[in-house]
Amino acid sequence: MILTNANIVLDNEVIHGSVTIRDGLIESIDQGAVTLAGVTDCDGGYLLPGLVELHTDNMEKHFTPRPGVAWPGLSAFKVHDAQMISAGITTVFDAISVGDVVEGSERLSNLTRMADALSESRNRGLTRSDHLLHLRCEVSHEDTLNNFKQLSERYQPQLVSVMDHSPGQRQFASIEKYRQYYQGKYKLSDAEMSAFIDRQTEASRLYSDRYRREICAICEQRGIPLASHDDATRGHVAESVGFNMVIAEFPTTFEAAREAHGHGMAVLMGAPNVVRGGSHSGNIAAHTLASEGLLDILSSDYYPASLLDAAFKLASDENNQYDLAKATALVSFKPAQSVGLNDRGRIAPGLKADLIWCEATTDHPHIRHVWKNGQRVF
Repeated sequence: MILTNANIVLDNEVIHGSVTIRDGLIESIDQGAVTLAGVTDCDGGYLLPGLVELHTDNMEKHFTPRPGVAWPGLSAFKVHDAQMISAGITTVFDAISVGDVVEGSERLSNLTRMADALSESRNRGLTRSDHLLHLRCEVSHEDTLNNFKQLSERYQPQLVSVMDHSPGQRQFASIEKYRQYYQGKYKLSDAEMSAFIDRQTEASRLYSDRYRREICAICEQRGIPLASHDDATRGHVAESVGFNMVIAEFPTTFEAAREAHGHGMAVLMGAPNVVRGGSHSGNIAAHTLASEGLLDILSSDYYPASLLDAAFKLASDENNQYDLAKATALVSFKPAQSVGLNDRGRIAPGLKADLIWCEATTDHPHIRHVWKNGQRVF
């Protein structure tokens, strides 16, 4: 198969040319268009590598589309997969939350349902994206360590992140922001919210440090890449570096992002943060880190279509040094590289033919087609 008349986004430049695909791999890249019979004319649009998503909890909403509604697993997963591939995401690390800030939440009851559906869908060849497992460990929850041990033995995660959403630190250094977020989310009275804060603070004191150490030790033994979450201080980053974490997910301050980047951790921020122009929690804005050259990876987090939109938005922002090639690497090569997936994320001979054909409209990129391993899947 030959894709021609395309603006091909390579590692350091964009060229007008053609890509030849054979047996699911990129065989060659050539300057200029060709007029052979049977080629696919990309009409001068952009050809990008398939996107690589490291942290999305998008799957959860399909398993519980309404409170109290448990949707059948395979059906829910297939809808999630369709949403991923239609957003140009050809490799996705599905983030399943191990532990939560509330007891009896639907997240906890869905744990094995989601992992089972992911595993079965892959085994039966029902997916269009390549789905891998990311376990997000809420270390302030009493059951997290036991649940992590059971899940990681049964399902073999490819990425683990360690979180602590307790009040007064990290994402919620501001108690007022914490109160505003959770009181609104769970419709708590002032007295109920105060009791909620007390419970979460005590749970963090009892479990967080020990669970973090034990989970990180297990991952190091098994060679599972580790990510920190919501680092806010130099001390947080030093702790993450001490645990050999390779990714800094959503650092909340400039200081933490700069420190993590300086230690060789890949700084990951939310693509919705870029599209919206800032953090919904009032923390450091991704475009601020981009302007300082401290942004390494973007994640769609809760909104799949934001990933490609954010890359084009960063590339058009005169306040940073990211052209389209560098911005595209934030959503393809850099995330793949950070977790050791060296067979994808770039348009280069010998790599997987995971590709996106899109057009740049006035306000966002419009995807025409997506190929996975050389097969058109959208």
